[in-house]
Amino acid sequence: MSLESTSFALVAATLGAALLRAAAPIILAALGGLVAELAGVVNVALEGLMLLAAFFGVIGSTYALQWLPGAAPWVAPLIGLLAGLAAAVLGALLLAVFHLEFGADLIVAGIGINLLAAGLTVFLMVTLTGDKGSTATLASSVQPVLHLPGLQGWPALDTLLNGDGRGGHPLMVWVAFGAAALLSFALYRTRLGLRLRAVGENPVAARAGGVPAKRLQYLALAASGVLAGLGGLYLSMGYLTLFQAEMSAGRGFLALAAVFMGGRRPLGTVLAALLFGASSVLATQLSLFDIPSQVVYMVPPLVTIVALVVFSQRRTAAQRRLAAASLHQWRATPPAAPQGVTTT
Repeated sequence: MSLESTSFALVAATLGAALLRAAAPIILAALGGLVAELAGVVNVALEGLMLLAAFFGVIGSTYALQWLPGAAPWVAPLIGLLAGLAAAVLGALLLAVFHLEFGADLIVAGIGINLLAAGLTVFLMVTLTGDKGSTATLASSVQPVLHLPGLQGWPALDTLLNGDGRGGHPLMVWVAFGAAALLSFALYRTRLGLRLRAVGENPVAARAGGVPAKRLQYLALAASGVLAGLGGLYLSMGYLTLFQAEMSAGRGFLALAAVFMGGRRPLGTVLAALLFGASSVLATQLSLFDIPSQVVYMVPPLVTIVALVVFSQRRTAAQRRLAAASLHQWRATPPAAPQGVTTT
């Protein structure tokens, strides 16, 4: 392989590694949104759930280090993980109670959770650290890194799968792709997944068939909280090592868009999340040039809007073609003669 080809492969692998890191939190949150959507309870609060998990993960690991100074190195990250997941699940269950018990509109309740999370995290951060920007003064833990051995002979592949420094990606990157495979199996190969999708299609019919619709919707929103929480934890304990105000930066909304752009299927959702992750990488690369920061910040939402418009147009065209084909078949098929009447 020539020097130019090797250099190009390394650059492409470096960008690919950055794509994996940027897309991981969107993938996790999008999978959570997919579970809730298929159960008929769309989770608009993904953004807020990511914030809650990111903040309480940092706080949990920080105080674990203070309260358990002699504990094993894995204890503090584990406590941070559990604290972040607990906060995200509680937020998701709060949304479930508002909607399923009190009849609140899901969209309005989800926006309320987002606003609550944004305000609560900043308030608690100022209370605990005196800083309303970040928790940089706190010594928090980081998630473990997974290094894939035996790739030294393939520099480009090593860079892609182990990151730019070849030290490994944060474990949550691989959890995101593993969760996509497990979720696909659970939704389409298990009885629980069949029942959950049945509830999303027609909850009245599902209840008539003996399916506990409300219980499954609670379960779907709780699972959505877990997955969105993992995405938030990656942001504050993997992608970065601190919490920043509004650090989810719209990723929860990108995740929700990925669900619908991906056709409400696991594979499509992951591919759409990768596209949005690529837009974030592009924005980062553009920031290296003399381009106004306002333009750079516009790239991910612009890519989202354009992608959704293109997807909507393609879906509408496909539906029209299907309707035209059905009409043509109906016209080509002669009507059946009444019983007892012969035709010549």
